Amino acid sequence: MNSIYDKLTTLDFVIVVGYLVALLVIGYVVSMKQRKKNETLFLAGNSLNWYSIGFNMWGTNVGPSSLLAFASIGYATGIVAGNFEWYAFVFLLLLAMVFAPRYIASKVSTMPEYMGKRYGDSTQNILAWYALVKILVSWLSLGLFSGGVLVRQILGIPMWQSVTVLVIFSGIFTFAGGLKAIAKVNVFQMILLIVVSLTLSFLGLQKLGGIDVLIAKTPSNFWNLIRPSDDAHYPWPAILLGYPVAAVAFFCTDQSMVQSVLGAKNLEQGQLGVNFIGWLKVMALPLFILPGILCYALYPELGSNSDLAYMTMVTNLFPSGMNGLVICVMIAVLVGTIGSSLNALSTVFTNDIYVKKINPSATIQDQIKIGRLTIAAGCGFAILIAVAIDNIKGQNLFNIFQAVLGFLAPSLSVVFLLSVFWKRTTKKAVNATLSWGSAFSLFVGVLYLWIFPADKYPAWPHFLLISFYIFAVLLITAVIISVTDKNPEVNFSDERDIPKTSKKVKLLFGLLGLTILVLYLVFNGN
Repeated sequence: MNSIYDKLTTLDFVIVVGYLVALLVIGYVVSMKQRKKNETLFLAGNSLNWYSIGFNMWGTNVGPSSLLAFASIGYATGIVAGNFEWYAFVFLLLLAMVFAPRYIASKVSTMPEYMGKRYGDSTQNILAWYALVKILVSWLSLGLFSGGVLVRQILGIPMWQSVTVLVIFSGIFTFAGGLKAIAKVNVFQMILLIVVSLTLSFLGLQKLGGIDVLIAKTPSNFWNLIRPSDDAHYPWPAILLGYPVAAVAFFCTDQSMVQSVLGAKNLEQGQLGVNFIGWLKVMALPLFILPGILCYALYPELGSNSDLAYMTMVTNLFPSGMNGLVICVMIAVLVGTIGSSLNALSTVFTNDIYVKKINPSATIQDQIKIGRLTIAAGCGFAILIAVAIDNIKGQNLFNIFQAVLGFLAPSLSVVFLLSVFWKRTTKKAVNATLSWGSAFSLFVGVLYLWIFPADKYPAWPHFLLISFYIFAVLLITAVIISVTDKNPEVNFSDERDIPKTSKKVKLLFGLLGLTILVLYLVFNGN
């Protein structure tokens, strides 16, 4: 593979430096405006409109690992990864119609605070520490590690240098401007990402000779979203049953994702923002998956090195000057993911631990100060974890960590779904699921990944199906605990003031659902 660094010209360096300076200036300007208005860093003063929310959620969702992973899956198996983007519609709909109205009505700034209002302090405490660990490991450290791998691919510098530069830049930006600055910049950054990725797909199609040639040069099953039940990698029952467990936890309960909606001007803007990310996800095929399929047709010599697909396309197809833009896009997705993660970390620690437990009379200035100290500490911790991951096993461990985090999803999904859909759910059931349920889930994950690894013990079901089975066990257990609880403590908060959803929002979700249905019908005809 060609090194991007060898192809960089003076123009590329000028573009990258100019881009970095512009980002820091935006962070500083937003920070000064917030200081004048006495706003906090955390929810952008509830000022976000629909396109800021949509782009920000998408920017948090599309990390550098997504760019590489989708192209890699495209190269190896075709469009099957589209399921993870298009099936997400169901859970975005759940967030917009069911969860967001309740979150906004309860006027909370974090997920632990929401559950605390319903089940009391002990639940809030468990969920706050759970959320901090999850953000530090899953979002920050793994996002940073994948970004470090990318920067190392581009510049050829050691991992510790890659991650240190990335986290310092993302940290300074978040430190200065908070969620409002991240949201403002993500609008521009995600437009840049769309332009660069579409250009890559266009140049690839042009070089190959068009769509017809691409279809002729790829296996017919490359264009099928739904794979047979005996497919080794993506059997349809695993995606149908297992993906929802992770998706509910990710889209409906994760602080890094939901905080953009919590920062909305009003419910309708929040719901329109969630709808907008659904439309952005429709574009996953031409933006992220198609470059990988084109790489399969153009550069079949990659073979098993499918993770190099995206960068192979970039180095071979982009002219001088465009490489600088690609680096800017990589910085964009990193700042989006790491910045949102740092903001989520500081929000949860400041609101759920510092204000709740340490200093209940804290002023807004105190909160901002603690939030910034949390960001600095998070940066340091993330660097150590990312370097440690690299020193132990390189990228293989990254995949293991992703799988372990997948085992953490069932307990979150059970707790939030039950608390909203079944009023009889008790505090004892919620706390048991979050503590003992998470421990059980993680124990199964350790068995699956290390003690009896799936590659040596093929009796294991698919990873996504295991996640579903754990979810089912925890759900049944939580229901039994609730029903048999002699002194049930249930739903402390009153939810009669939940705002209504507008006709415009319902219509747009109807159109999005119809579009997704058509895509599934079109891409399952072979």
